[in-house]
Amino acid sequence: MYPPLPPPAPHRDFISVTLSLGQSYDGSKSWRRRSCWRKWKQLSRLQRNVILFSLTFLMLCGFLSYISVADQWTAVDGRSAEEQKTRPADPPVLPAPQKADAHPENMQGALPQKPQRHFRRGPPNLHLRAPRKDSEDPRQGDTKRRDEAVGDAHQEESTQRTVVSWRGAVIEPQPGTELPSRKAEAPARPSSQAPRIQNPAASPNERQRAVIDAFRHAWAGYRKFAWGHDELKPVSRSFSEWFGLGLTLIDALDTMWILGLKKEFEEARKWVSKKLRFQKDVDVNLFESTIRILGGLLSAYHLSGDELFLRKAEDFGNRLMPAFQTPSKIPYSDVNIGTGAAHPPRWTSDSTVAEVTSIQLEFRELSRLTGSKKFQEAAEEVTRHVHSLSGKKDGLVPMFINTHSGLFTHMGVFTLGARADSYYEYLLKQWIQGGKQETQLLEDYLEAIEGIRRHLLRRSEPRKLTFVGELAHGRFSAKMDHLVCFLPGTLALGAHHGLPADHMELARALMDTCYQMNRQMETGLSPEIVHFNLYPQNDHKDVQVKPADRHNLLRPETVESLFYLYRLTGDRKYQDWGWEILQSFNTYTRVPSGGYSSISNVQDPLNPQPRDKMESFFLGETLKYLYLLFSDDPDLLSLDTYVFNTEAHPLPIWAPPREV
Repeated sequence: MYPPLPPPAPHRDFISVTLSLGQSYDGSKSWRRRSCWRKWKQLSRLQRNVILFSLTFLMLCGFLSYISVADQWTAVDGRSAEEQKTRPADPPVLPAPQKADAHPENMQGALPQKPQRHFRRGPPNLHLRAPRKDSEDPRQGDTKRRDEAVGDAHQEESTQRTVVSWRGAVIEPQPGTELPSRKAEAPARPSSQAPRIQNPAASPNERQRAVIDAFRHAWAGYRKFAWGHDELKPVSRSFSEWFGLGLTLIDALDTMWILGLKKEFEEARKWVSKKLRFQKDVDVNLFESTIRILGGLLSAYHLSGDELFLRKAEDFGNRLMPAFQTPSKIPYSDVNIGTGAAHPPRWTSDSTVAEVTSIQLEFRELSRLTGSKKFQEAAEEVTRHVHSLSGKKDGLVPMFINTHSGLFTHMGVFTLGARADSYYEYLLKQWIQGGKQETQLLEDYLEAIEGIRRHLLRRSEPRKLTFVGELAHGRFSAKMDHLVCFLPGTLALGAHHGLPADHMELARALMDTCYQMNRQMETGLSPEIVHFNLYPQNDHKDVQVKPADRHNLLRPETVESLFYLYRLTGDRKYQDWGWEILQSFNTYTRVPSGGYSSISNVQDPLNPQPRDKMESFFLGETLKYLYLLFSDDPDLLSLDTYVFNTEAHPLPIWAPPREV
C-alpha cells in the first residue's frame, strides 16, 4: 500500500587535519597562551569576576606593603640624620660608676652592654640622648637587641591579695561605689640642656660609705635568698611575690649606679636582659608598677645610656595601656600585662585619686623618648579631667574617683596621706618636668597649698609642732601619716623653682615635725601613723601613737625631705638628722644574715618585732635619698636638671620650647 522506504544514506566519518606551514607543537608559551585563553573563555562570568577581584586585592596589598616598608626605612634614615644634628655636645648620662670592692659570685658573662646608637627611637627633636657608640652596626645591634628582648615567656602564678596595699601599707578594703574622658596634647619638646656630670674622681665620704655598706648588706640578702623575686623576707631567708617581676631589683638599678656599685649593677642588668619577661598572666597595680618598674627602667636608661632599659620600658608601658580603656578614661587600678584585661579592685569600682594622678611623669617621659604620643595623651587626659571636677575644697581633692562616671566619691574626706598624697606632689613635678610651661598644673598646686594652710594645718602641744591633719565632713582629725612627710621636700622644691618664699618657711616647720616623729620614738624611727596632742597636758608628748599604728616599713619620706632641705638650704642639721635615722635602721632593722626588716613596734627597742619583709623602696628610695643627703656636690643629680618621681627615680627636666 505504501511504497518501500529508500535505503539509509551511508554513515560518513570526517577527519579534520590542521596544517601548519613548517610549525609543530613544541610546548611554547604562545601555544599555552592560546590554550589558557580558551579556558578563560569557558569560565562563567561569576568565576572570571572572582578571579579578577582576587588578583586586584593581592596587587593592592603588595603595593601598600611596599609603601609601608619604604616609609619605615625613610624614617630611619631621617631620624639618624636628625639625631646627628641635634645631639648635644655633652650627653646627659652620668659616668660609669666606680668599681665596687665586693665582687658578686658567678659574674662571668655579665659584662655591661655598651649603649647602642639610638636610631630607631624618639622624636626628631629629642636632645636628651644616651651617648653613641660606633662599635657595632646599628641595624645588627637593633636586631640583636630585639631578639634579646623577646625571649620565651615564663609563666608564674599570680598572688591573690585580700587587702589593698598603699606603698607598702596594708589597708583594709572599704565598701565601694561605681565608674572615666578627655583630650590630649602632643609631647612637650625635650630639653636641649645637658646635665652637669658627676665628677668621676669624686670618692664617697664617710657617711656615704656607711650608706653603701647598708645597701650591700641589704643587696647580699636579696641576692642570696630572693634573687629575681619581688621582695626579700630577711628573717625567714626567703622571698615574697607581688607581681613576679623582680621588683626590688628594678627599683634598685639607679641606686646602684648612683652609689657606684658597678659589679652589682652589671649583674642586675644581665638579669633584666635574660630573665625579665612581661608576657605573663599576672595582674599588676597600675600605680605601683608605673612608679617602680616603668620609672626604674626609664631612670636606669637615663643614667647609664643602656637602651635595653628603654626597650623594656616601652614594652611594659604598652602592656599598661589597657587600664585606660574605661568609660570615663580614668584608669582601672589593675591590669593583666599578659592578657590585657583591666579591672578595678574586687571590693569597689573606684580608683584612688593618688593612683590615677601619679603616673604622669613616667608616661610623659616614655612618650618623649619613644615618639609615641599615646602614653602622654592617656595620662594627661586624666589630669585635665580631675582638674575640671567639682567636689574639691580649696584645691584639696577627695581620695576616690569612680572609673565609670569619672566623678569623685566618698566626698568630704580630705587628707595628704594614703590615697591622695602624690596627687599634690605630681602637680608641682609635672610643671617642673615640662619646663614650667603648663600653668594649669601650677595653679592647681598653689591652690592646694593654700587649702592645706586653711583647713589642715595645726600646731601641737607642748612644742608647737606644725603638722598636717585630716578633714572628714567638717571635723578635723590630728592624725598624720608618715607618708605626709613628703610635703616638706615638695614645698622646698617649689620654692627653689620660684614659688613664694613662705613655702620654704612652711617646709622647714614641717621638717622639724617629721624629725620629731622619729626622735620621740624609743627606737628613733617613725611609726606609720601618729596623732598630735592639741591641748596642753602634763606628761604628754606632742606625738601620740596607737598600738595599731606603731609599725615602721623602712619608709623614705622623712629622709627624702631631709635631702631636699639640705640641698636647698645648706643647713647641716638635716644631714645630722638623717645620720641618726640611718643609725636607727642599722640598730633595729638590720638582719645579720642579710637585708633589713620592717618592724612592728617602734616604741620597744628591746623587742621591735621584725615583720620579715624588706620593701623594694628601701633600696629604691630610702638608701638613695640618704646617700644624696650626705653628698656635698649640688651637681650630683642637680635639682635644676632632674625631677624625682614618687619612687625616687630621677627623670630629666625638659627645656621650654624655643621661640622661632
